Amino acid sequence: MKNMGGMMKQAQKLQKKMLKMQEELALKTVDVSAGGGMVKVVATGNQKIQSISLEKEVVDPDDVEMLEDLILAAVNDALNKSQEMVSGEMGKLTGGMNIPGLM
Repeated sequence: MKNMGGMMKQAQKLQKKMLKMQEELALKTVDVSAGGGMVKVVATGNQKIQSISLEKEVVDPDDVEMLEDLILAAVNDALNKSQEMVSGEMGKLTGGMNIPGLM
């Protein structure tokens, strides 16, 4: 039983560290661009899109589909990079162990 109590304390410490890390990751961002920098997206570490910037030249009323595709590509890339950032930071915390439900 003594060992179980130690494991519970370690789990609580890990949980506190993870909560702190999640708060810190929410403040970190990744920047991504598509279309040669014509569309830029910033995403946070908690998978929220913070901003989308468009160069005027990419806004063509006759080709809305291209703009939609560029925005979609940039947003998906930003979210993927954000997830990679979170996985990397969580991996440092957990020592590389893949703990189900944490990432």
